[in-house]
Amino acid sequence: MLNDTDRRILRYYQSDPKTTMSDLAKAAGVTGSTLSRRLDKLCEQGVLHGLRGRINWAALGYSVDVSLRITLDKTQPRAFDEFIAAARKVPEVTQIQTFLGRVDVRLEVIARDMAHYQQVYRDRLLVLPHIADVEALMHVARVKSDERLPL
Repeated sequence: MLNDTDRRILRYYQSDPKTTMSDLAKAAGVTGSTLSRRLDKLCEQGVLHGLRGRINWAALGYSVDVSLRITLDKTQPRAFDEFIAAARKVPEVTQIQTFLGRVDVRLEVIARDMAHYQQVYRDRLLVLPHIADVEALMHVARVKSDERLPL
């Protein structure tokens, strides 16, 4: 699917996404128009999802980061759909993942402090439909956060 030029472009792009297009073209050894065509093609193929900003929530006052592992009551046929639809409406939920196995869903939740987290947990999360069990994992430190792939 990817040729050597695409891999080279992606390798340089992921190492510094803020680089200018002319610098990226130069580093990848292609012209600006070639780079533009290649990036468009990679977007069309779904390899690139476009530019996005990664927000440092702590810098905005959200110092609490909790991962909730949730098991749903699977005797209800629409448990997943109804739970996910409701969880999407909680502003403090920054990520929703589904799994096969003992844990059905993982929510990433942010809060300003523990009092705020407790309020969100009690008022917005525990009332989500079809919850059978919840396990909270308090984020202590981010040891590695690297989305780069070895291209």
